[in-house]
Amino acid sequence: MIYKFKDYKKPEIIKKHLNLGGVNVNKEGIEVNSLYVEKNGKPSMAIMGEMHFSRVPREQWKTALRLMKEGGIDIVSTYIIWIYHEPEEGKLNWTGDNDLRAFVLMAKEAGLKVCIRIGPWCHGEVRNGGFPDWLINKDLELRTNDEEYLKLVKKWYKAISDEVSGLLFKDGGPIEMCQLDNELTDNAEHLLTLKNIAKEVGIDVPIFTVTGWNSVNGAKIPVDDVIPSFGGYCDAPWDEGTEKLPPCARYYFTGIRNDSAIGKDLIKALEEDSWQLPYDRYPYFTCEIGAGLMNTYHRRYQIHGMDIYAMTLIMLCEGANMLGYYMYHGGLNKVYPDYTLQESKATGYPNDYPIISYDFQAPISSYEETRESYDLLNLLHLFIHDYEDKLATMTYVEADSNVEIGDMKKLRYGVRRDENGGFVFINHYQRLHDARDVSDVVIDTGDVVFPAIDVKGDISFFMPFNMKLNDTAVLKYATAQPLCKDKDTWIFMELPGIKPQFEFVNPDEKCDIRLISLEEAKKLRKVDGRVFYVEEPGKSIEALKNADKSGYTITKLIDAPFVIPEMYKAELLYSNKEISYYKLELEDDRAFINVDLKCDVVQVYVDGALVEDDFYHGLPFRWPRKILNGKEIYLVASESQNYSYFEGDNL
Repeated sequence: MIYKFKDYKKPEIIKKHLNLGGVNVNKEGIEVNSLYVEKNGKPSMAIMGEMHFSRVPREQWKTALRLMKEGGIDIVSTYIIWIYHEPEEGKLNWTGDNDLRAFVLMAKEAGLKVCIRIGPWCHGEVRNGGFPDWLINKDLELRTNDEEYLKLVKKWYKAISDEVSGLLFKDGGPIEMCQLDNELTDNAEHLLTLKNIAKEVGIDVPIFTVTGWNSVNGAKIPVDDVIPSFGGYCDAPWDEGTEKLPPCARYYFTGIRNDSAIGKDLIKALEEDSWQLPYDRYPYFTCEIGAGLMNTYHRRYQIHGMDIYAMTLIMLCEGANMLGYYMYHGGLNKVYPDYTLQESKATGYPNDYPIISYDFQAPISSYEETRESYDLLNLLHLFIHDYEDKLATMTYVEADSNVEIGDMKKLRYGVRRDENGGFVFINHYQRLHDARDVSDVVIDTGDVVFPAIDVKGDISFFMPFNMKLNDTAVLKYATAQPLCKDKDTWIFMELPGIKPQFEFVNPDEKCDIRLISLEEAKKLRKVDGRVFYVEEPGKSIEALKNADKSGYTITKLIDAPFVIPEMYKAELLYSNKEISYYKLELEDDRAFINVDLKCDVVQVYVDGALVEDDFYHGLPFRWPRKILNGKEIYLVASESQNYSYFEGDNL
């Protein structure tokens, strides 16, 4: 069957209409038009990964940032969580794991740019959304232009500004972006006030962003002063139900930037009015492509690499010129003497999260291990870095006949292109659902007709047509996926189940091509122009299920060896079932242990201190030896229950 597209229309690019951009002391310039960001006059794209420095032990920062760079990240995005830095009014803490300045300097050393997400409210599954308790207890209209609230916000912003002084883009520093507040959907005036305060106290960067999602009409924002950014998740941990959800719309080509499902746990539906976010004034930015999921108490997940890759590939096809992942690196919540810092129903929020664990099943775990999603996403990052100046100018064109959400039989496809050529994107992956194989697929772009292929199994990919490989060679088509250049050679990836074929426009003008398998591609890295292969790819769900469960002994105890602190006890008593105590003894010095303890909730105590916890979601718990260094290690676990939503075949 022949698959065609709607007509391509060259976009009208609006320039110099946004109050953004700038030139630094080194004469480097950033400008923003309606389609892409220009750096020194050239179209550019960016890849941003979220890591919360205050949720990651400082001794891990260097490794974490190196891994981000090797995974293709350009910008590290980080919340500056108010409650972490000022738990008591007037007593700011920027030391240790809270040392923002040290983190930014380390990011610069790793070759990364920085986006600071300065709140004041951030959500981030943090207690009070990141607001300190003392602020909550004041008689203020929070997240509005309440005069007394703004005075406190200004002090907070000024404290941040002091910490990053000299590290902003204008000074030649790495901080190029700043996000104001988070998920504020209905107060453009307040967002503009926040921007003005930030600039007044010295946080002056070329790009200010806000989250743009809400209803189909988008969030109300100060139109010409910020870039709205979007996202999407492969499931909905915040959904109130405990049933399997229908096929997720993020695996279909829709062309819709605004995923109104994000934030449904906190954002109330608004009555319709005349507001419409003018999407065509901005480049398509994302800041919350869910690179994993957190397990809430009532909804528990197992995230596969393709869950994230396929969803991201579709957004890239639909025109995203900044890929921003949340979270790209997992974390660990701190605890205070009198209260914990995770989001919970006890603090007035809809969901209960683990006290310590904020791992997110992210591409990089809380303990610097990489997962399959890390390797798969890098396949896209490699290509973006070597083709960004051309890809950034290309736009999305719909398939001739779109597939309805929920349809598992028809071919899902789209194209990102310009007037000369582009890339055909095909997604045949649906998380938790099987798509029917599609045979004898002939793609006709209107310029080029591809040879017939069969689209089978869990695959998601793109193929080039009229792709310029060097000054003279133009690839008419390839039934393989381009990855990156290695000097004068283009590296392509063979697509599972599809015969690789290459045809050049002029057979006399060719380019050297190296074809590698998917498994080889997972190991491929390119940093600062150097191509290399790592020894092992990231861990998949299958690897974790089959992980070695030796190297320790667990002994169930009859009597409780210690009294659980009251503020930790509620987590274990969610299900009102029996609590068991276990003594854990390590038998060797392996870096990680995998404990297959089927339960509801587990807490890990080392010499009386809570160091980890998690909700059981069908996989072995994986903990590093470094957090288990102590004389006495105990596990406390509550009995399994069957009324939460679980995935997996071993529950």
